[in-house]
Amino acid sequence: MATRRYTKQLDDTLAARLAAVRTLTLDLAAPLSDADATIQPHPDASPAKWHLAHTTWFFETFVLRDHVPGYRLHDERWPYLFNSYYEGEGDRHPRPKRGMISRPSLDEVRDWRGAVDASLAKALPALPPEATALVEIGIQHEQQHQELLLTDILATFAQNPLEPAYADFDPAPAATTPPLSWIEGCVGLVEIGSGGGFAFDCERPRHQALLHPHAIADRCVTNGEWAEFIVDGGYRTPALWLSEGWDWVVREGIAGPLYWHDDGTHFTLAGRRPRDPAAPVAHVSYYEADAFARWAGARLPAEAEWESAFASADPRDGHQLDRAAPIMPRPGGGPFGDVWQWTQSAYLAYPGFVTEAGTVGEYNGKFMCGQFVLKGASCATPRGHSRASYRNFFPPAARWQFTGVRLAQDR
Repeated sequence: MATRRYTKQLDDTLAARLAAVRTLTLDLAAPLSDADATIQPHPDASPAKWHLAHTTWFFETFVLRDHVPGYRLHDERWPYLFNSYYEGEGDRHPRPKRGMISRPSLDEVRDWRGAVDASLAKALPALPPEATALVEIGIQHEQQHQELLLTDILATFAQNPLEPAYADFDPAPAATTPPLSWIEGCVGLVEIGSGGGFAFDCERPRHQALLHPHAIADRCVTNGEWAEFIVDGGYRTPALWLSEGWDWVVREGIAGPLYWHDDGTHFTLAGRRPRDPAAPVAHVSYYEADAFARWAGARLPAEAEWESAFASADPRDGHQLDRAAPIMPRPGGGPFGDVWQWTQSAYLAYPGFVTEAGTVGEYNGKFMCGQFVLKGASCATPRGHSRASYRNFFPPAARWQFTGVRLAQDR
C-alpha cells in the first residue's frame, strides 16, 4: 500500500511539472502574432511556431505513439514537418527552410498541443517506467526549447527595421562593476559529471579529472570591459585570435558582440536599450571569448575547472527565466544565470559514455564533433533547469544565444 501511494505521489509530481512546463511555453509565445511565430531569421534558429510544434511532436511520438495502445496521431503529415534531427524517425523537412512552414497555423499548433496534453494527462498514471522516463526527458527537452524560442525571437526581431520589442520591461539601473577577484581552484584529482538526479546522457558517467594549479574569476566579463577591448583594437589585432577566428572576423566583418550598435545601445527582447557597462557581456562567440581572454592576460576555463569551482553553488540562484523575470543579463548574477560561459573544452564523450538505446540515443552523442562546452545558465534558461554538470554546447562561431565569458588563469 505504501509503495502504491509513493508511486501515485511521483505521478502527481510529474504531471504537475509537465503541465507547468507546457503552460510556460504557451505563455512565452503569447505575445507573438502568427507572422512573428512563423519566420526564421537564419538556419541555426527556428520559428517560434516550430518550437511549439516540435516539443509536442516529441511527446506524441516517443510517449503516446510508442507507449499508449491504440493512440492515433493528430495529423499523420506533421511528423515530417516537426522532426528535428532524429534519423530513426525517417525523412524530415530541411532545417534551413522551417520558416516556409506557413501551415499549420499558430492556432492549429496550439490546438494540437492541447490535444496531446489531454492525452498525456489521461495516459500518465498507467504509463510503464520506461515511458515516464521519456516524459521526464520531454520536460527537460521542452525547457531547452523555451530558451531557444526566446533567443530565436530575439534574432528574428533584430532583423526587423522597426526593432520591435518582444516584452516591455526596463532593465535595472546600472550598477558599479566590482573589481574582478580570483577563486583558487582545486588541484589534483576531482570528480565531475552527474552525481545523481536527472541528467542527460552526455553528463554521465561521473569520473575523475586531473586539475593543475589554476584560478577562476568570481564574475563574468562585463559590457564595459568588452568596450575597452574594442577601443584597444581587439577586433583589429590578428595576434589575439585563433586562425579560424581571425578568418571569421575578416570574412564576416565582425567588430563587436552581436546586437551591439556604435551609439552605446544594443538590441534586446525589450527593443533597443542602452548597454549597462556593469552587466555581463552576451552574444559573443568562442572565437571572441578566446581572443578577449588572451588580451586580458588570461584564458578560458576548462570544463572540469568550472564544474569543480561551482559544484556546491545553488543552480537556482541567479537571473534565470521565470514568468515575471526580465529577460536580459544583469549585474551580479553568479555562476548560474545571465549568460552561458564558454570553456576551452571540446564537447566530447566522457570515459565510459554509453549512448541511450533507441532513437532518443540521437539526442546528444551524435553532436560530439566541432562543438565547445558552455557551463552555467543564462537569463533565458528556465530556473532549475541547469546544474553544475550540465553541458551546453555550440560550434565556435555561434553567438545568437546568451553566451558570455568567465576568465581563468594558470597559477
